Amino acid sequence: MSETEKRISFNKGYTLHGFAERVFHLHLRFEGDNEELYFRDYLKTHFDVAREYERLKLSLCKSYRHDRDGYTDKKTCFVMKYTEIGKSIYKGRY
Repeated sequence: MSETEKRISFNKGYTLHGFAERVFHLHLRFEGDNEELYFRDYLKTHFDVAREYERLKLSLCKSYRHDRDGYTDKKTCFVMKYTEIGKSIYKGRY
């Protein structure tokens, strides 16, 4: 579904009319591409930010129900902000 120099994402179950009964995501990363782990770890230890992320995702899912790219774009700034903070806190963890 998407590909960059560092990542490839395969998805199945997205149709022009919405979601199929089952939807699958497979994300492939090169060794050392651990940014999502820093974001995860930050959310696990900062419940207020995790709740804020939950509210953001819930607000976006209504408007972007059939637009995965738009949904992802709208939450990218939030994710990047807390990923960078997590990287500075947990530097060298991964």
